[in-house]
Amino acid sequence: MARIRYDKLTTEWADPRTRALDRLSPLQIARVMNRADREAVRAAGRAAPAIARAVDLILEALGGGGRLFFVGAGTSGRLGVLEAAECPPTFGIPTSQVQAVLAGGRGSVFRSKEGAEDDARDGARQMRRRVRPGDVVVGISASGTARFVLGALAAAQQRRAATILVTCNPRIGRRVARHLILLDTGPEVLAGSTRLKAGTATKLALNTLTTATFARMGNIFGNRMIAVQPRSAKLRARAVGLVSHFGQVSQRRAERLLTASRGSTLVAITMARSKVTAREARDTLAYLLANFPHGPHKGHRHHPRD
Repeated sequence: MARIRYDKLTTEWADPRTRALDRLSPLQIARVMNRADREAVRAAGRAAPAIARAVDLILEALGGGGRLFFVGAGTSGRLGVLEAAECPPTFGIPTSQVQAVLAGGRGSVFRSKEGAEDDARDGARQMRRRVRPGDVVVGISASGTARFVLGALAAAQQRRAATILVTCNPRIGRRVARHLILLDTGPEVLAGSTRLKAGTATKLALNTLTTATFARMGNIFGNRMIAVQPRSAKLRARAVGLVSHFGQVSQRRAERLLTASRGSTLVAITMARSKVTAREARDTLAYLLANFPHGPHKGHRHHPRD
């Protein structure tokens, strides 16, 4: 692998606007960082067309039975772990459909293992163990230089998976992945600390990737989490409200339907609207999913508001 010129990375540069950071008051630092956060938001906004194209790649993979992998090291990898962990409870999907691979393994979620990002062989090994043709792999690297991520992307391409790289390095080579999402956040308030602007912009991009993907897959209706898994008191109350609203039934009736559906909000709504049993509702939903896997944007799936 070619020698990396870290001095050429904008994420490593010192921002002249914050050279006196250590002499500012807490309020001044808070305001400086808030201004920098707005730069991160603008960077994510400029990347919207690239994010949208990446969503199309992910939709193609998931619609064909593939899976989505987030791969990263350090802060970037932890953001991938967070995104993958939130998808099942938010969109009602199986945990296998969206997965995260973090350099250094699970322990790196809680304790930094900085050297792990340099292990390209391990990145490739993780992909050979997990990825199959038809999957999509999203590499996440603020600098675009994490060898673990680059090794993973190269191996994923060899296994005929679609590849995407989310990076804040505007000088990254275009051949690293099939598709590039560039978040040009510039130098950090604290030089080199990419958990700041780069991390914020990356989180925004990943939020958009998953939300747009599963909105188009039919896992939400309107702006409501229709597939929410009611595993806490708050989520149970939310699910009852959804069944009552979309199923056009009382709260008490919604409670009974949710219990009969074994906690499936979508099944309970289908039971309410179509006046069928839980089994019949599941069969209907399974048929729709099998025949129209890309959801209501194709105009095929029954919508609770119809």
